[in-house]
Amino acid sequence: MRLTRTLEERLVALYRQTKVVGGLFRSLGQEADAVGSAYALERRDILSPLIRNLGAMLVKGATPLEILRQYMAKGDSPTRGRELNIHFGDTERGFIGQISPLGDMVPVMAGVTLTFKMRGEDRVGLVYVGDGATSTGAFHEGINFAAVQRCPLVVIVENNGYAYSTPIAKQTAARQFVDKALGYGVPGEQADGNDVLAVYDATKRAVDRARRGEGVTLLELMTYRRKGHAEHDNQSYVPDGEIDRWARENDPVDRYIARLVGEFSFTKTDLEAVDDRVSREVDEATDLAEQSGPPEALDALTGVYAEPPSAEPLWFREGTGGVVDRHERAEGWGTYSAIEEH
Repeated sequence: MRLTRTLEERLVALYRQTKVVGGLFRSLGQEADAVGSAYALERRDILSPLIRNLGAMLVKGATPLEILRQYMAKGDSPTRGRELNIHFGDTERGFIGQISPLGDMVPVMAGVTLTFKMRGEDRVGLVYVGDGATSTGAFHEGINFAAVQRCPLVVIVENNGYAYSTPIAKQTAARQFVDKALGYGVPGEQADGNDVLAVYDATKRAVDRARRGEGVTLLELMTYRRKGHAEHDNQSYVPDGEIDRWARENDPVDRYIARLVGEFSFTKTDLEAVDDRVSREVDEATDLAEQSGPPEALDALTGVYAEPPSAEPLWFREGTGGVVDRHERAEGWGTYSAIEEH
C-alpha cells in the first residue's frame, strides 16, 4: 500500500510538470482494496485490474519503472507508447490489460475462467468493477454467464461512493450492491474496503470457494475515493467536509499502521525501513524512466499483427504484375487482386 501511494504521488508531480501523457487516475483511499484482494490469489491465478487497482498489479509483479514509463508514453514502456496509464497486461505474471468501457472485463474474465474449468486447471480469476459498472449490460451478461457455468471467478465491486460524479443513490435502487448476488444465485459478501486484512480475509474465502468448484462470488468492498475520477476532476460534486472526514478517520494506510504497531509489535524503525525502501525504489525508477526516449514510429506496428506489414507507403506494392506506381493507383490498380489481373 505504501508503494502504491508513493508511486502515485510521484506521478502527480510528473503530471504537474507535463511529463505524464494523458490522464492520471489515483487510488488514494482505496489502496487496501487492490492490495488485500490481490494477496488472496496465488501466482497461477489471473486478475483483471481497473484504473484504481495499481496496487493489485504491483502485488502481481508489475514494477514502478513499467508504470512510470507507461504513464510517460516512453518507447520502452510495456505498450511502446501506444497505450497509457496502467492499460497493459502480462499473462505470465497474472494480470490482464483492461478495457476502458465499464463492465466489459467481467465477460472477458468469465471467458478466461471458463477455460480454467474446461481444461481442469486449478486456477481462479478475479475481476474488479466500480459501482457504476454494475449498471451496464456487460456486467450483467458476464456475471450471469459465469454464474450459470460455475466459473471460478471472484467479482469485486469497489463501492467508493461515486461513479465519476454520480452518487450511489442515483446509480441503483438496491440497498447495497452485495444484494445483487441473490439475483444471480451466487454467494455475496460485504467487507470494509479500508481494512486491508478484512479485504484479504473476504477475498480469500471467495477464492477458496472458487477453487473448490463452487463458482462465482460477488464481493462488495466499502471504500471511498479521495481524489476525483482523474487528476483533472475537482470533485465539486462532493459535499463539504466529506473528503477530509474520510482522510482523518478512515485512511487504509493509517489504519494498517495502527494494527502493525498495536497488534503485531512493529516498531517505528520497522515502518521507517519500509518507507525508505519504497522511496528509493520510486526515485530510482523515476530517474530511469526520464532517461527513456519516445517511441519510434514503426513501434505502432509491433504486436498488432503476427507478421507486421511493410512500412512502405500503401501505394507501393509488389505483386505478380510488378510495382504499382502512383499513376496505376489513380487508375484503380491499388490492390493485389488488381495487380494479379493486370
